[in-house]
Amino acid sequence: MNSVISLLGVPLGYVMGACFGFLQNYGLSILLFTLITKVILLPIGIWVHKNAIKMVRMQPDINFIKARFFGDADQIAEEQSKLYKKEKYNPLLSLIPLAIQIVLLMGLVQVIYHPFTHLLRLPEETINTLNALTVQLTQVDPTVSTLQIHTVNAIHSGLYTAEFAALNLPEAVSAIENLNVHFLGIDLGLMPINAGGILWLMPLLAGLSSWLLCEIQNRKNVLQHEQGKMNQYSTMILSVGLSLYLGVFVPAGVVIYWIASNLLAIVQLLILNRVIDPRKFVDYERLEESKKALEGLKSVGGQRTREEKAREKADYKRFFSISNKHLVFYSEGSGFYKYFEKLIDELLRRSNVVIHYVTSDPNDQIFKIAKDNERIQPYYIGERKLITLFMKMDADVVVMTMSDLNNYHYKRSYVRKDVRYIYLFHYPLSTHMVLGTGALNHYDEVLCVGEFQFEEIRQAEKLYGTREKKLIACGYGQLENLHDAYQQMDKTPRTRPQILIAPSWQQDNILDSCIDDMLQSLLGKGYDVIVRPHPEYKKRYGAKLDALINRWQDYKGDDLRFETDFSGNETIYGSDLVITDWSGTAYEFSFITLKPCVFIDTPPKINNPDYDKITVAPLEFTLRDRIGVRVAMDEVKSMHEKTAAVLQDNQRYAEEILSIRNTYIANFGSFGKAAYRVVMDAIKEQAAARKDD
Repeated sequence: MNSVISLLGVPLGYVMGACFGFLQNYGLSILLFTLITKVILLPIGIWVHKNAIKMVRMQPDINFIKARFFGDADQIAEEQSKLYKKEKYNPLLSLIPLAIQIVLLMGLVQVIYHPFTHLLRLPEETINTLNALTVQLTQVDPTVSTLQIHTVNAIHSGLYTAEFAALNLPEAVSAIENLNVHFLGIDLGLMPINAGGILWLMPLLAGLSSWLLCEIQNRKNVLQHEQGKMNQYSTMILSVGLSLYLGVFVPAGVVIYWIASNLLAIVQLLILNRVIDPRKFVDYERLEESKKALEGLKSVGGQRTREEKAREKADYKRFFSISNKHLVFYSEGSGFYKYFEKLIDELLRRSNVVIHYVTSDPNDQIFKIAKDNERIQPYYIGERKLITLFMKMDADVVVMTMSDLNNYHYKRSYVRKDVRYIYLFHYPLSTHMVLGTGALNHYDEVLCVGEFQFEEIRQAEKLYGTREKKLIACGYGQLENLHDAYQQMDKTPRTRPQILIAPSWQQDNILDSCIDDMLQSLLGKGYDVIVRPHPEYKKRYGAKLDALINRWQDYKGDDLRFETDFSGNETIYGSDLVITDWSGTAYEFSFITLKPCVFIDTPPKINNPDYDKITVAPLEFTLRDRIGVRVAMDEVKSMHEKTAAVLQDNQRYAEEILSIRNTYIANFGSFGKAAYRVVMDAIKEQAAARKDD
């Protein structure tokens, strides 16, 4: 290793020797040497700058790859490798400048440690003779790398003039006497750890120059600017720490080089940014878009306990250890089981199919239900790991209520292209305003609530140019669950009608726009009024809800109640009238109880800006006047009169609502049987297709 380091000093010694011969000043020679090396290495600096621009230019593609294959490290690495080959980019080449810097540093240390060899060009025999006398006179260790520096100091001290004169090497001794290694009063051949004193400034100045370089690079370097704060600061800490450490244990001349090199690097960066402006090559708009896409995925899943992570890992492994999975259900949370319940009951009763039930809720009720039936295999997979599970899905048929399959981070399987995906609705209305743009595009089959959804979906397929899905009018199982529960409820007439205010949580909902005027109009008019906010409103805007409750806490009447416990549905289906804005709960209430609603015309929530390109009017609009009345915002202060009129016409509304339910909700009372036939047919078709293959 020592021989390699010695060789590094040879070419650098010639450069340093030339600088010293020209300037006859040791410190200035080091500064000139630094400038020359920067000029010689400028082509590499330009290459590094362009390489950094290329990397940032590719970053949007890299981010989108990471977003597309989020959670699958192997696939991400493979796709990145393809991108690098396409762009002729090798990330390892970025290490070349660092390697060159280390080589220069080690070579310069060699030059400074051996001034006789590299600056004065003394014969080897003369050097050995001088060093031997220094060892004899000063008792210095003959193996130290700074032996020539000790000889310089011994001659300069004047203590051993006679002894060195006796060697009969007058030209060599004279050259050494004229070798001034001081600069600004500092002996550049000494190390701060040995000499102390003012030399302790050197490591501090080295650290300061490294901090300044890092700070400028974090702001101006096209690549480092795009790094996260953690990476930026960790690099800065490492660089400054290394500079402080080296500044203590290397000669002061090396520290001068290090400081000058850092300052020149700043100048070079600023010049290159002017000459080769990164903004001309990088699409920063697309870069920001890709960052948002990736950040959105990183926030998926939230915080989980160690036990949940271990449980997820075990369930994930178990899921893929089972081959020939015919049927998988995916549930976003415990509250979604009710939409599958009728279908699952029918599958358990009429088939021998094993149900693999994946949920993102560790407390999903499915885990209790599965204890009583071994044909239900439940798995807890968190939202982040679920991304990978979806990519590697190996089942015949997957049933779920989650829209936007393949539009965002949950993709169709990359492992099996023939997986049959079936969508099941979790609301009983139209498809084109509530769902986002193209939300059903990547499903194979849709279990429609009724035939009214057929035309909506077919027009959407033509609008987006997607293939036709198989549409089956199955009905709405949750409505049957609610109807069954309603039949068991106590329906003893009340002394006062119960009015439920059940708003949505969207912008400009009832609670945010008109609740106070509404309550002032209704209270004291012979009703029991219950305000039940949407669970999501309580979750997101708890402070606003608390403020509302506090405003009415001094109300003296017994006809107002705020309900913030959402575990039961008694207040919903036990009410005589529901007042809402755009909540889907109102339609479930009316379809079950055959009682009317009052709709406040707040601005609707439109998730699909293209909805009006579908010629079929959404039921969310057309049914408002049929199962109740609409009230404009400026009419809320007269809510009592509107409410009284609707309650008096209860029977007419009951007949109309029943007619609407029969028209729009298919197979009411037998959703499970209809959905069962669809799912079993899909499983059989998949089995037949495999057999043919």
